[in-house]
Amino acid sequence: QVQLVESGGGLVQAGGSLRLSCAASGRTFSSYNMGWFRQAPEKEREFVAAISWSVGNTDYADSVKGRFTIFRDNAKNTMYLQMNSLKPEDTAVYYCAADSTGPLSRWRGSYEHWGQGTQVTVSS
Repeated sequence: QVQLVESGGGLVQAGGSLRLSCAASGRTFSSYNMGWFRQAPEKEREFVAAISWSVGNTDYADSVKGRFTIFRDNAKNTMYLQMNSLKPEDTAVYYCAADSTGPLSRWRGSYEHWGQGTQVTVSS
């Protein structure tokens, strides 16, 4: 069982940066693929980025590629999302998620553990 807690959200102007953190409990964190998803008001939860349990494999939604970076520190049981050049359309609640099975996935149904979310608001 893995419990996830996000932090680092807030209000930022367009063009600014934020770093989200996802702290995981449990000794098996390093064996989970991890992902970030986001949900804007009245919209579906959408994939943002994912990182494999082993170092190296990452995947990004086209809308954030080149602006966001996902990385993890297994020694600290923490995953991060560095968000640069933020746009108003990035405004959403951001969720981290953990997947113990299968290849790196963009499908939210693959992820069995979820955090409570952190709000990111980008003003124009």
